[in-house]
Amino acid sequence: MNDEPRKQTGAFFGRRKGHALKPRQATLFETLYPKLALDLTKPAPTDLRTLFDGVESVRVESGFGGGEHLMAEAAAHPDTGFIGIEPFLNGMAKALVAIDERKLSNIRLYHGDATDMLAWLPKASVARFDLLYPDPWHKKRHWKRRFVQDKSVAEIANALRPGGEFRFASDIPSYIEWTLMRLMRSPDFEWTAERADDWRKPWPDFTRTRYEAKAVREGRTPCYLIFRRK
Repeated sequence: MNDEPRKQTGAFFGRRKGHALKPRQATLFETLYPKLALDLTKPAPTDLRTLFDGVESVRVESGFGGGEHLMAEAAAHPDTGFIGIEPFLNGMAKALVAIDERKLSNIRLYHGDATDMLAWLPKASVARFDLLYPDPWHKKRHWKRRFVQDKSVAEIANALRPGGEFRFASDIPSYIEWTLMRLMRSPDFEWTAERADDWRKPWPDFTRTRYEAKAVREGRTPCYLIFRRK
């Protein structure tokens, strides 16, 4: 049962405020972003691979922050198309600079609410969906704003192809428990962990973000969860 209904598409699961853009960032928003931006007012293509040139599969990263993980993955997997979602203006600006500097051609972007993207993605169109260090909304009265809800889990399942993966990382125990509870009760996913190290250690080739490095320095322990679409 969905115990945390989303009132409407467009509910915002994150925070948008930030510093003024640097001149180069502002310029790239005007010149590069329109070339990479996905227009969710138009129907999604049946095959998301057509959004890219010559890719074999498509992955999504929601709330990519500074973009360290997204950029590393896109550079390491040129045969994969990546859709990066980020509502935070400064995070998107940093990503544009990195894409421009590294000449990455296999990334498409959406500057907005990930819940809108979930509603737009075609069924069984995505190989992997990453959610790394999402806003935990620490206060209990705000937990309904957390991205991981029964409805979003069902929507991620709809977008993932059979055998596709939902990957989650957090350093907040209450959010880790929250996510495990919702994924374990979903009929569409199975947790892949077989031993403690499977959630204590990052998956192979994981790129540590600046947020994670800060969390570790401050004594918080990250947890890494992988769920497979049945």
